Amino acid sequence: MVSGITVHPIEFTGAGPGDPGLLTLAALRALEQADIVLHDSLVAPAILALAGPQARLIDVGKRGFGRSTPQQDINRLLVEHANRGARVVRLKAGDPTIFARLDEELTACEAAGIPWNITPGITAAAAAAASLGQSQTQRGRNRSLRYLTGHDAEGLAEHDWAMLARPGAVAALYMGKTAARFVQGRLLMHGAGPEIPVSVIENASCLDERILATTLAALPETLAAARMDGPALIWLGLAPRAVRAEQKRKESA
Repeated sequence: MVSGITVHPIEFTGAGPGDPGLLTLAALRALEQADIVLHDSLVAPAILALAGPQARLIDVGKRGFGRSTPQQDINRLLVEHANRGARVVRLKAGDPTIFARLDEELTACEAAGIPWNITPGITAAAAAAASLGQSQTQRGRNRSLRYLTGHDAEGLAEHDWAMLARPGAVAALYMGKTAARFVQGRLLMHGAGPEIPVSVIENASCLDERILATTLAALPETLAAARMDGPALIWLGLAPRAVRAEQKRKESA
């Protein structure tokens, strides 16, 4: 810290799934007051536009397999700007506590003696389930659910496939488009039924949202044919509710 400079807490803030209407009031307030906004590439332009006129926007990437600022550089930028007295917002897509490398950034702040706050956001899985018209949990179907990532630091992520292959299991797969065939193979290998419903939601909550309803057996081929370019959330074990699917069909007609 620099003597005589007020160091404000860094605001680790969830931008939600994309629809600006789903941004929390706390997140909006943080953006309006920010001097520096370090944001993920996936944060919608309409949300970035809510930052105050004094704010400097810095894109740090964090889009799957795309250009990204090295994590240590993000940590350094957070500390440097905070130590200059700037009000810093670290704006993360979805919820900052889910698959967002939050702990590494918090640790960097703590090592530098910089305070911080966390403002949760609506995660993509919640927005995607709402678009399907489905509950993430349902009495008699699943008493638990899992949020999974398709990739980790070592590559394709391994999970408790036997648990996930059980009848009634429900899981949300983040960053799963390129891991779909791997996930399908692991689940079938552990006894999952090929007819298990699978839903793929691209750009959940946004105007260009797209929903694919398929099965575990057809998942890789369905994804390949759809040519999805946007971020997609894969719900294993959930299909669109019939009434909701018809409503979406009419809206897109």
